[in-house]
Amino acid sequence: MAKSKGEGAAQSPEEFASEELRRHRIAAGLTQEGLGERIFTSGSYIGQMECGQRRLRPELARLIDKELKTGDYFFRLARSFKSKQVDDFADVAELEARAAALYEYGAALVPGLLQTEDYAREVMRSANLTRLAEGIDAMVSFRRNRARLLDDPTTPELWVILHEAVLRTEVGGPGLMAAQLRHIASHARAHRIAVQVAPFSAGSHGVLGACVVIMQFADAPDAVYTEGPCVGHLLDEPDLVRGHWKRYELARAAALSPAVSLTLIESAAEEYAKCAQM
Repeated sequence: MAKSKGEGAAQSPEEFASEELRRHRIAAGLTQEGLGERIFTSGSYIGQMECGQRRLRPELARLIDKELKTGDYFFRLARSFKSKQVDDFADVAELEARAAALYEYGAALVPGLLQTEDYAREVMRSANLTRLAEGIDAMVSFRRNRARLLDDPTTPELWVILHEAVLRTEVGGPGLMAAQLRHIASHARAHRIAVQVAPFSAGSHGVLGACVVIMQFADAPDAVYTEGPCVGHLLDEPDLVRGHWKRYELARAAALSPAVSLTLIESAAEEYAKCAQM
């Protein structure tokens, strides 16, 4: 659901467009499914745009203007922004939960969906040195709730590329790292996820530079979430999505096979386990 704004709070162009779409649709006497049928998309996707999870794209805005008889109003709104800055990751988590397939890349840290509780806590604490314990607990709980997506045996499909730096960056000590890598390996051995490691030897071919998640949906276009320090962006502009797919495929081609990657992950876990016993 859309986040409510406090009294006097500034409203972003994306939030304004979302509210306007809902207002004009209701005024036209159309349900989300009804409008979706008329512009050749799904009611679910209309709902995602109305609650601010997905931005209004120009090509759809033209069709919406035609159906709602709004001139070029929504087309002009859609051209005013190219991507959605993510201030609340809950929006992305809701999209993850609706996705049919997720394709992730981890540059230096294990992606959130695969983090153990101890690993997640260490990561959260290292980035929030002065936050109270209760705040860290809430952040860890949110991340662990996201990971429950993997409790479903088949959906969403999850394909992960880990740069070898993820395996070699020691978070929380060798014992914690051994448990974290074994956790990843257990999901791979259960055939719940596919994992590839982009080795250092792959050079720049295996490097995407940042956290990337490509989300595929059964009833909506693909979306991409990218994350850097203190900011994330949700993208669904077709050219940008295609660009991320191309880079992801290049990294996947440069990475080790899933079988060889699993062997490397388990070998690194054993190395950490031995260090923890010393």
